[in-house]
Formats: sequence, structure tokens, C-alpha cells
Amino acid sequence: MDAQKIADLSAWLTTQGLKGVDEMDIVNGFCQRARQAGLRLDRGLALIDTLHPVYEGRAFQWDSLEPIKSAVEYGPTDEGTAAETWKRSAFFHLRETSGNEVRRRIGFGDPADFYQLDTMLEAGHKDYVAMIHRFVKDSHIGDMDCFYSHWATMDADGFRDDDIAALRQLVPVLALAIKSGSLTRVSRTIAEVYLGEDAARQVLEGRISRGKAERISAVLWFSDLQNYTRISDNLPPDEIIPFLNDYAEAVITSIHEAGGNVLKLIGDGTLAIFKAEEREDACRRALHAQDLLRGKLKGLNERRKGEKRPTTEVYLGLHIGDVFYGNIGSNDRLDFTVIGPAVNEVSRIASMCRFVDRSIIMSSQFVAAAPPPRDAEVVSIGRYALRGVKLAQELFTLMPLETERD
Repeated sequence: MDAQKIADLSAWLTTQGLKGVDEMDIVNGFCQRARQAGLRLDRGLALIDTLHPVYEGRAFQWDSLEPIKSAVEYGPTDEGTAAETWKRSAFFHLRETSGNEVRRRIGFGDPADFYQLDTMLEAGHKDYVAMIHRFVKDSHIGDMDCFYSHWATMDADGFRDDDIAALRQLVPVLALAIKSGSLTRVSRTIAEVYLGEDAARQVLEGRISRGKAERISAVLWFSDLQNYTRISDNLPPDEIIPFLNDYAEAVITSIHEAGGNVLKLIGDGTLAIFKAEEREDACRRALHAQDLLRGKLKGLNERRKGEKRPTTEVYLGLHIGDVFYGNIGSNDRLDFTVIGPAVNEVSRIASMCRFVDRSIIMSSQFVAAAPPPRDAEVVSIGRYALRGVKLAQELFTLMPLETERD
């Protein structure tokens, strides 16, 4: 692989990184072009850790005989079988020895002493090299502190010296292109995890100036847990977070599956919105989320009872109104949320659940805009003066139909 081909491939990698091309496409394109340029390459693997609540990192593999289209997201490697596998890898060896590169000419007598080398030898690979390219400490995000890669060939003579030299020049550029895409992905993940999908999209599109907010009409959802204070007072400290996580998972996934956006988690409470061009559609999705939630709670409570752990239910208030949606806060600490009288009202509506012993209460405005439910009837529970709200409001709940009750 001559100097011009290396320069051309480096330029291509740089362009892909600047464009923000998907990391898997970059790895596939790199390996195919390197092979066409004369590099004796039959297998490539690139790994980079990430910052994600579930996954530790992402892997991108290429094989000359078997096209691989999708990246693999891998979980924690610090326990169980995954930890054992990691400790057998060439990458772990390089980290432990502070090395940058290790090579095994497995087809010429070198030991197949790292994970998967025996399998690769059986498949016909002759030569293998693993590399680590470390990032400067101040540029770390989470565990994303380096770029791992390994390369293998089935060529009868193995890698030539100029093949190894080409990899040493090209892989750092590949690492930079992959890191660029991964940092974009991490930014999106962090924003979505902490802000919600819709708010994250708007922030990443540049709406981060204080005071920038739009007036929207939305269905407002506020829910909290029945008897949370009493339950948490009697739980061991190490059980409180798992308890909250179990029920938050049921609430949040139900909202997301129905097309809503969670804006805030306030202790055991959840504030969410359902946006739609048509009010009826937003109400329909909110009611669908409530149906999903009740189904999830049934399974969750059965599991927790079997584990002899405390259970609860979710109180839910639903309202609809105009709110301001955007950035509120100081110059250096902003919150992307909704504000307005309707937000206060929905939290007060939800708080009425415990006083009237109903799991869901809806405002008259919500009921007027909502489609008729199929398996329940809407029943007025009377007019109530809500704390902090000037006028008394008529509130409603859902009652199962007679056929459901029977």
C-alpha cells in the first residue's frame, strides 16, 4: 500500500468523520477501501466505550467473507462471563501492560493465547494484530478513554511489513472519525436521558438560550406513587432506589410507548406532556399510556409480591391546556420544561386521587377534548377547590364498564 493510497484513505476517513457518517458505515468503508488498495485484510474489529445508562460501549466488525451491517452494543464487562472474556482479550493485555500494539502470527507458530484467536485460526486466519489508541485524560467522557481495534488476514504469508506500517498510519485517523461520531451519539444520549426525547432534540438543534420558549397546547400528565412516604420510611435505605426505579420504569416506558415526553422526575412524581396537532389525538395517546401503565403495574406488583417486597399503585392526573415550553433558569443553569397555570393545576388534580380513592382523575377540559374510552365510562366525582387554583373545578374519573366489572 503506497503513500498516495494511504493519503487518499486518510482523506476519505477525515471527510466521513466531518460529515458525521454512521460509525458502522465508516468501518465497513474503511476496510473495503483498504483491501482494494492492497492491504491484506480479512477481518477488522473496532471498539469504543460510550456513556449510556445500559451499554458500556459499541463494537463494529467487518469480515471479507460475511457482510456485517449492524453495530453491537455491549453491556458491562466488569462482572460474570463478560469479565472473564474481557480478561482473556488482547485489549485487556495491552491495558495491563501499558502497551499499544500486540501481534500474533497464529498461522506460523505463535500461540493463540487471546480470546477468539483459536477460532480465528480454525477459520483460516494466519496473522493478527491488536491496537489501542489512547485519548488524552482531559478528553475522556465516562469510560471512553481509548479506541480499540484488531485486524487479521488469511493471506498465506500473513501481514507484510508495509501492511502493518499502513495500519499504524491509518488506524489513528479511523479512531478520530469513530470518536467524532461516538461523541455526537453520547451528546444525544445524555440529552435524551436527562431531558426527554423532544426537549433533547430541540436543545441539540440550538435552542439553549434563556427565555426561549414557545406557547403550545398539550396534554399534561402528572403522576406519583400511592403511600410513597410511608413505604419509604419503612424500607431499608438500599431498597428505596430499586423501589423507585421499578415504578419509574413502568411509568416512563408507558408514556414513551404512547408517544409522550417525560420532562421531569420529582422524587416519586413524573411530569410529562403529549403534544399533537389535534387535541383529541393527544388525549387518546395519554389514555393509551394510562392503559399500558395499569398493565405494567399488574405484572410488576405480582413480581414484587413474589419477592416479598413492597408494592404500590400510581396516582395519575390528566389535564389539557396552554403552556410555555422552553428554557427557564439562569445563564449557566437552565431547565427545558413547561410552565404555566395548567402545570400547577395538573399536579393539584393528581393530588386529589388519594382523597377520593381513585387511581386516575381528569379535568373537565381533558374530558371535553378526549375521545370516548372503549372499556370504561367517564364519571364525575364532583366539583373541588384545588389549592392554588382560583375557581373550583369539576373532576372526572374512569369506571370500568359493567361487562368489565362482571
